[in-house]
Amino acid sequence: MSLHADDLPDVLAVTPLTGPPDVTLRPPGSKSITNRALICAALAPGRSTLTGMLFANDTHAMLGAVRALGAAVTVDEAARTVLVDGIDPRTATGEVRIDARQSGTTGRFILPAAALRPARGIVDGDPQLRARPFGPLVDALRELGATIEDLDRPGYLPVAATGPVAGGKVAVPGHISSQYLSGLLMAGPLMADGLTVELTSPLVSVPYVESTTAVMAAFGVQVDGLTVRPQAYRATEYDIEPDASAASYLLAAAAITGGRVSVEGLGTGSLQGDVRFADLLERMGARVERDAHRITVTGTGELHGIEVDMADISDTAQTLAAVAAFADSPTVVTGIDFIRRKETDRIAAIVTELRRAGLDATEDVDGFTVRPGAIAPTDFETYDDHRMAMSLALLGLRVPGVRIKHPRCVSKTYPTYFEDLARLR
Repeated sequence: MSLHADDLPDVLAVTPLTGPPDVTLRPPGSKSITNRALICAALAPGRSTLTGMLFANDTHAMLGAVRALGAAVTVDEAARTVLVDGIDPRTATGEVRIDARQSGTTGRFILPAAALRPARGIVDGDPQLRARPFGPLVDALRELGATIEDLDRPGYLPVAATGPVAGGKVAVPGHISSQYLSGLLMAGPLMADGLTVELTSPLVSVPYVESTTAVMAAFGVQVDGLTVRPQAYRATEYDIEPDASAASYLLAAAAITGGRVSVEGLGTGSLQGDVRFADLLERMGARVERDAHRITVTGTGELHGIEVDMADISDTAQTLAAVAAFADSPTVVTGIDFIRRKETDRIAAIVTELRRAGLDATEDVDGFTVRPGAIAPTDFETYDDHRMAMSLALLGLRVPGVRIKHPRCVSKTYPTYFEDLARLR
């Protein structure tokens, strides 16, 4: 049976490993960097070449979005390469419609770019994305001079944006989503007066903003703190590193099973904050080796519970919950209240599913607590959330009778996940 996301059954059984793995893997390209690079390339007149691309639902959404914005895109999936002939959106004419599908990064990155156009651009998405808030971004763009029309509920998609955007100073909350800030920063150099963002609350997921400014720099735009002066993007060749969030599942598998997994392409110079997930595995008892080109985790047969604030690496919180199920003491995760507004309420969902398997897990004010124990055979719900499916599948590497419902949701960011999980055998 093919284990590519497109070919998976409605319910997928995960078979426990017969021995500890010893493998080297390279996950697909980073979703977050892929989508940032696509935006910057689309705003850079001339041809950019992006290599190491991730081709998944969220990045296909962004490919469609930048095409709708006016960029010409040539795709070679076999070579994991995309050519982007960028444009200056400030010279665009004619109304466009942009479908962000289920992709939060696409919706929140493309809306400020669409607002640069002097012609109307309508940004919409699937019902799941329509349920996610856009209010702070809409408010910021209005304050910066764009004309924004609410086409349904205020602060939610669909919205229509019309430029120009004058720019200047704008206040944005930092505690809801770093994607608002990243989207504004990437559009900032094409605003007449540039952009200065003032945060009204502490910023979550700081490494994602740092990766935004690093990708912008690769395309010739410099950001000073949260200020970006008027500048022009330059077309370039850009190689996208593997996805660190995706790598978290593979590294966690090593810690859970007592095996060794090495992830190629993620080294000490990675742009992604989620490489720090390996630090948590080390704190729990796994052995971690790092160099310029790879991260290797080796399970030691011992896992200890930890207390950790995961505000900056929240996409790996569910992965840690799966590891915590095999520890010898409770694990307490804090600082992630904002992940209740992701594809699903991720705190409630992971707690519900671990409890379904017989574990003592509880929701906390801004996170969760997992108390390890015996894990029962379970059919896990996934809530149409790729991270639920990938994290809960890890339990099946040691526990018989684990089945994942609707596993095709992994196509959002990691269509080959179950193929890579099979390579652990």
